[in-house]
Amino acid sequence: MIDKIKNHKKVAALGAIALLMAAGGAYAYWTTAGAGTGSAATGTTTPIVVNQTGAAITGLSPGATPQALAGNFDNSNSSAVTVAGVTATIGTVTGPNITGPLPCDATDYVIAGTSTTPGSIAVGNGVGAWSGLTVGMVNSGTNQNGCKGATVPIVYTSN
Repeated sequence: MIDKIKNHKKVAALGAIALLMAAGGAYAYWTTAGAGTGSAATGTTTPIVVNQTGAAITGLSPGATPQALAGNFDNSNSSAVTVAGVTATIGTVTGPNITGPLPCDATDYVIAGTSTTPGSIAVGNGVGAWSGLTVGMVNSGTNQNGCKGATVPIVYTSN
């Protein structure tokens, strides 16, 4: 009987060893190196629109006090954009009194100042705000009657 018990113990021990080896095999693994490629793309933005707001600029005359310019933005992008500043230039001046002897052009006007902006411009129309620029009429010391009643377009850009 002792031999039978010893045999059962041997069989049980061998079974336990086999079970442990099988379980150990479940936790075994191989390592290897690998490589691959992928890609990503960045989006783009559409230009924002710089708006002039406030009261209409009227009454410009040679040497008069320059008038303040201010505005906001229309941002049709899918997220906020950053604007560092707004600049302005005088476009092509038109008017009823502009003639050869009575000229009037962009050199008769001046944009001055440095714009301030909030930096980040949210999505939407009429958002954010800028200010800090002025428009005035230069006193050239010559007859500037050609500028009477002139339309002075101001062209805005942002950066």
